[in-house]
Amino acid sequence: MLYRRHLRIKVLQALYAWYTSGSDDLNLAEKQLMGSVDQLYKLFIYQLSFLVEVKRFAEIRMEENKNKYFPTEEDLSPNLKFIENRVVAMIEENRDFQKKEDLFKVRWSDETEMIRKYFRKLNKFQDFITYMGNQGQSLEEDKKLFIQMADRLLPDFDLLRSFYEEKSIYFVDGYDLVNILLIKFFENLNKKFTPNTPLPGIYKLEKGGVNEDREFVRKLFRKTILHDEENKKILEARTSTWDYDRIPLMDIILLKMAIIELKEMETVPVKVTLNEYIELSKYFSGSKSKTFVNGVLDRLIREFNEEGTINKTGRGLIG
Repeated sequence: MLYRRHLRIKVLQALYAWYTSGSDDLNLAEKQLMGSVDQLYKLFIYQLSFLVEVKRFAEIRMEENKNKYFPTEEDLSPNLKFIENRVVAMIEENRDFQKKEDLFKVRWSDETEMIRKYFRKLNKFQDFITYMGNQGQSLEEDKKLFIQMADRLLPDFDLLRSFYEEKSIYFVDGYDLVNILLIKFFENLNKKFTPNTPLPGIYKLEKGGVNEDREFVRKLFRKTILHDEENKKILEARTSTWDYDRIPLMDIILLKMAIIELKEMETVPVKVTLNEYIELSKYFSGSKSKTFVNGVLDRLIREFNEEGTINKTGRGLIG
């Protein structure tokens, strides 16, 4: 379910923690990294459960309104579009979701006020107002609403962030990333998703059950650290016009990760590595980092090709 870019981000965060903490226990650091990726899946289940709980709250509120002493016409004939949303129904009825919700002991019984505030925020959300006002109901329209919620409503709901902060530090670090996973999940949802359909895992399994993405994370993290001195010398030789010690640490880490991908990751195309680390530099480093990382990697790729130190398997992987 995670794209390789998301996995690179998790490795980047773990490496930054490694270089700034002075830790020397590689096995422990690797264990913590793999655990943090696994925690993303737990948070993903929590977020799905939260959205289901919001729908349940809406149902309860609807029944309460009907039982008022002086109910309005709207109270007696409410708009059912949200509580009949097919996306939330698919999730709620899915047995794998129910199993994992129980496994992780997800409970919202003590969070009624937070759910109430989110529901109030939802009712003021323009995309929700538009959705509720449209006639008819389709799966695509239902999906669009939940994509909009994950993209524009959940990121700004600080009460939920605070709730997760008390649960786990990994939840805080992964909150925005999991919202991206939610969007991806909703986009891919279709009529083939039944109560018996397994939820997607955090890693994409290859044929034969091989977990290449998990191995990618472990290998990229471990080899970046183990080849640190070697890669430092490579970079010092290629950045002689800069004072190496003054280059931002994030840029150094990104370049060291890229070197490992170029030399050690046989199935990752060279152009993918180049583009990915340029993109990461735009979001995680300084304003000039994109140009710097691009320039250094261009030179490294050219020289590594000349030296024959880039070994890729498969057609079209060298470029």
